[in-house]
Amino acid sequence: MTLFSILCVLLIEQFRPLRADNSLYGWVSMFAERVEQSFNAGRPEHGRLGWLVMMSTLVVPTLLIYWLAALGGPITQMAWTIVVVYLTLGFRHYSHYFSAIQVALNEGEIAEARRLLTEWTHVDAAGLEVQEISRLAVENALVTTHRNVFGVFFWLLMPIGPAGAVLYRVAEFLARAWNQPEHLKQESFGAFAAKAFYYIDWVPARLTAAAFAIVGNFEDAVYAWRNFARRWNDETLGIILSAGGGAMGVRLGTPAEYAPDMPAVSLVGLESANADIEILPGEEPSIRSLQSTVGLIWRALLLWILLLLMVTVANWVG
Repeated sequence: MTLFSILCVLLIEQFRPLRADNSLYGWVSMFAERVEQSFNAGRPEHGRLGWLVMMSTLVVPTLLIYWLAALGGPITQMAWTIVVVYLTLGFRHYSHYFSAIQVALNEGEIAEARRLLTEWTHVDAAGLEVQEISRLAVENALVTTHRNVFGVFFWLLMPIGPAGAVLYRVAEFLARAWNQPEHLKQESFGAFAAKAFYYIDWVPARLTAAAFAIVGNFEDAVYAWRNFARRWNDETLGIILSAGGGAMGVRLGTPAEYAPDMPAVSLVGLESANADIEILPGEEPSIRSLQSTVGLIWRALLLWILLLLMVTVANWVG
């Protein structure tokens, strides 16, 4: 049933993708902001309480409806699963940014690519060259796909069904919403949300990295994962980006992450001049890397669907 729900949603998204700025997401964002304002008194336990309030409000009703839908038969339960998966699975949420950046770079419109990248990532892209634009676009595509697709897949397989998908997406949102804004960066309110999402995403992140390795250059992906993932400030991002970059043969991250002993300069000729320094394998990001990213993501998606099919068949046989 989970597999059929996902296939239905992927098909629906091709014709009518759910926009990232839809009203439901806007309501969740406002609710999270109100919870933060009501519970944030400067102590970590207040963040834990606010997190539990958000989860109780959004996850518990989803689970109760899922159980009640089971009384109406498998079709009713699958219909509810499709609704929830459509609202949580974001395969097409941000793909238009990535595609537009790819088109802009292919046509030589660097300024337009910078504008799109800034709008997508909320990072000032002014002055960035093609290599940096390509790198940031590839990195955001890999991370966004993991958090909007593959992580949701994993939690859909849990016994709580679609409530797991809601748990994952809300936990990811709170980890960002209660830690990234300037007025919250130095506060402890969002510490629990960040830690909770780290554990919730621990297994999915490693499965995504493994999927990238299987469908890409396995040897380089595993080598990069083992030797460079810990150099990222965020361990989870390091695992996904090092494995994804290794699978495509592209150096992701900054020089401080894939060659920490070197200054942030071009690495041309670095291998011969500094043979004793461990360097992330692969080429510097380029326009061609964007197309490689599309292929890697689609192959990883097919692998996940194959795994879901195997789980479904095993359940039927069992």
